[in-house]
Amino acid sequence: MPEECFLTTSDVAKRLGVKPETVYAYVSRGLLTNVRPGDRRGSLFAESEVEALAERRRSNRRPTGVVERTRTSLTLLTENEVYYRGLPLSELVATEPFEAVARLLWTGRLGDREPFRAPRELLDVATRAVATLPQGVRTTDRIRVAVVTAGAADHLRHDPDPTATTRRAAAIMAVAVDALAEHPHGDERGLGVRLWPSLAGGRDATADEATALTTLLTVMADHDLAASTLVARVAASTRAHPYAVVSAGLGAMDGEQHGSTSTLARRLLLDALDDPVAALAERLRGGAPIPGFGHRVYTAQDPRANIIFALLQDSPVLATVDWLTEQLADRPEHFPNASLALAAFAIHHGLVADAGESIFAIARMAGWVAHALEEYGEATLRFRAEGLYRGPSPGRSRLAAPQSGTSAGGADDPSKPSSPSLRATSDSKPYGTPPNGQSRLPARAVDSAEQGAKRGRAGG
Repeated sequence: MPEECFLTTSDVAKRLGVKPETVYAYVSRGLLTNVRPGDRRGSLFAESEVEALAERRRSNRRPTGVVERTRTSLTLLTENEVYYRGLPLSELVATEPFEAVARLLWTGRLGDREPFRAPRELLDVATRAVATLPQGVRTTDRIRVAVVTAGAADHLRHDPDPTATTRRAAAIMAVAVDALAEHPHGDERGLGVRLWPSLAGGRDATADEATALTTLLTVMADHDLAASTLVARVAASTRAHPYAVVSAGLGAMDGEQHGSTSTLARRLLLDALDDPVAALAERLRGGAPIPGFGHRVYTAQDPRANIIFALLQDSPVLATVDWLTEQLADRPEHFPNASLALAAFAIHHGLVADAGESIFAIARMAGWVAHALEEYGEATLRFRAEGLYRGPSPGRSRLAAPQSGTSAGGADDPSKPSSPSLRATSDSKPYGTPPNGQSRLPARAVDSAEQGAKRGRAGG
């Protein structure tokens, strides 16, 4: 067994963040046990016992509530319906274009149906950057490049005015869509009809297809504090500009457990269209969750999926979805979700392999900016979660006294008391301080470091 390491009273007080008097109060209450070695003054405390007490204190501390719950007026999720600003999603998709719904999320007002326009100077920069990417790059990667480069060219991107932010959000989404086009020209049609050719190999959308894609954009516009939305709000809490907020969201949605789930669901559906039994058996044998089924929020159905599936009446893909759902009926948590519906829509219309991810990315930009606008009204840097440290104890290896009375040079040092069973740690000098006690940093660097520490404690 490794030898127990002991801490001084001062060490314990620093470890627990209390005064030395409180340490002895813990002893009187039976929370700590002190040891009095015969060859030195003061008390020692077993490090393992101190760390156990520190862990209990961290676990019992009341959560801040910032990460766990965040007040929002944007989206309400229920088992049967999604509501944007109190309005049912099922009604919005039937009556309003995507642009009007995005502005509803941003401003709380419904009615403005103006198309989103891409500023020529931003579109030109984004288009040139996207054109430099190699063949075969995913559509979502091209979207990400378009957003970043447009942001770099927008010199007024830090304007915090809400009206400027919503205007800039519309420009971001328009640039992201138009920069994907083979011949981008920034027209004034709806985003759905402009996005379609980039997902369909250059083929223009029919009126019904454009309407259907607009419905998908509205359905996927926001979904409360999903992972990418939380990341976007964290970025907004630092007062990042809208391009950075959207880029943060795009980074988080790129994971296969979030925005990329529809691509995994697409593979399942394609395999199931060819051999449904083999496709399902292969996924079940792996023991991993079935892509496109179940959800962390809903318990029996995903109301967004129902809206999308309604667009696929009499489709062979929908018949395959029904078969898979029936086979998984004995697993209550396995119901079709929006990712599966996106995949089914893409297969039905012959869209590119990552069409589901791309639709998600463009649509969710509306929600990310809406949450950023809310977050801009909150206290800055409020998403400061507390880490529960699990690493090695500070100073164990470098401050532990030599065992068996042997000095660092290997010879017995009679001037230092030793005990083979007790090793005390010391905090008399900071790590890295030379023997003469002088700092290795030049005086100017020390002054700058001290001043920076005083100024920058809030942002760590």
